[in-house]
Amino acid sequence: MLGDPSRRAIFELLARRACSVQELADALPISRPAVSQHLRVLREGGLVVSEAEGTRRIHRLDPAGVTALRAWLDGVWSDALTGFHKLAEAPPEVGDVSEDPLEGNPA
Repeated sequence: MLGDPSRRAIFELLARRACSVQELADALPISRPAVSQHLRVLREGGLVVSEAEGTRRIHRLDPAGVTALRAWLDGVWSDALTGFHKLAEAPPEVGDVSEDPLEGNPA
């Protein structure tokens, strides 16, 4: 969902303030229909909500969706760090030849 550069740009703009489709299109090098399509994807993904304000629809980030995304990213990051820590702490496997860092010679 956020893998698309235009959706990331829309997400970043909405993180600063709520905007209409026209305001987003004016700030980005894409058309209003393209902005609308990207907003639809972000809405379906639970990251954006829209509400009518007069004759316009105003779009903003959905705090619940952003919280869920952050929790997921925190979990992925935690798993990656745990895996890295296990790898870094694991004893070398038999047959590994490592160099003595001070001598530059095999240990």
